[in-house]
Amino acid sequence: MKIVALTGGIGSGKTTVAKMFKDLGVPVYNSDNEAKALMVSSKELRKAIKALLGAEAYNGKTLNREYIAKKVFGDKGLLGQLNKIVHPAVREDFLRWAAKQSTPYVIQESAIVFENGQQDFYDKIILVTAPEEVRLARVMERDKVSKSEIRARMGNQLNDTVKIGLSDYVIENISLNETRSKVNETHKRILGQGGFEQF
Repeated sequence: MKIVALTGGIGSGKTTVAKMFKDLGVPVYNSDNEAKALMVSSKELRKAIKALLGAEAYNGKTLNREYIAKKVFGDKGLLGQLNKIVHPAVREDFLRWAAKQSTPYVIQESAIVFENGQQDFYDKIILVTAPEEVRLARVMERDKVSKSEIRARMGNQLNDTVKIGLSDYVIENISLNETRSKVNETHKRILGQGGFEQF
C-alpha cells in the first residue's frame, strides 16, 4: 500500500480535493480533525498542552481553539513546541488507521508536511494550490477572520513556489470541474505507477 500526502496552504481547498479522492474510493485521514480529537481524548496530550499553554487551553474537556490560535499563530517558537507535542501522536494514530485499510493507496491530508520535515514519510505528495487572493477570500468567508490574521497563519507555512518543487503532483484548485479532472488524472497516475489496473 502506498502512503500519499495531500497538502497545501490555508485556503487552498485541501478538504474539497480530499472529498474528490474519497468519491473515488480512496480512504482519507484528515490530520487536522484527528489532531483536535486526540488533543481532547488523550490525557497525555491534554497534560502536555496545559503545561505549554496554560489551563485556559481547555474549557473543561473542550479544546479552547480560539485561545490556542491566538497564543501560537503569532509565536513560531510556541507553535513549533505545540507541533512537537501533537504531531507524533497524530503520526501514530495515522499509521494505526492506515494498517486497517485494504486499498492500493491511502491519503493523509496534512497542512504542514514540508514545514514539519515529514516529506520522507510518504511515497507520493500531492500539493493543492490556489492564488493568494482566492485563498484569502475563502478563509475570510469560512472563518470570519481578518486578512491580517490569515496572513499571520500563512506566514507559518512555506510558499507554494518552494512546495511545488518538492511535490510529485500539483492540483490548482480554482474551477471545481478542472480540479475534479486533475484529481481523476492524479488518481490514475498513482494507481498506474503502483502497477494497479483498477481500484
